[in-house]
Amino acid sequence: VQLVESGGGLVQDGDSLRLSCAASGLIYSYYIMGWFRQSPGKEREFVAAINRFGIYADYSDSMKGRFTISRDNAKNTVYLQMNTLNTDDTAVYYCAADGPVYMVRTLSTDVRDYDYWGQGTQVTVSS
Repeated sequence: VQLVESGGGLVQDGDSLRLSCAASGLIYSYYIMGWFRQSPGKEREFVAAINRFGIYADYSDSMKGRFTISRDNAKNTVYLQMNTLNTDDTAVYYCAADGPVYMVRTLSTDVRDYDYWGQGTQVTVSS
């Protein structure tokens, strides 16, 4: 299984950025997909998750209204649209896969529930 993130970079306060994560080696539509982030000296934290068919999503409270997670099962890709970025959003962003999932269940916000991880992509927001 391989998850490859892309789209990170250096942006200014207030800018937008879209991250992508391409998955291979798994039956993608059977996996809940999530985004997490980690800043230096901090634990990895939940950002957003989306169910198998892209119908339901969950977000960390601090990202609600600014970030949008989506997925394209035909392309085995999950996206994270990030708007109104600020310096607190500076982190390495990771995508992760939880599954396979055969029944409807709650989207997990816990890093321990995710089975596969990408290598991360750096997002830096300057003031």
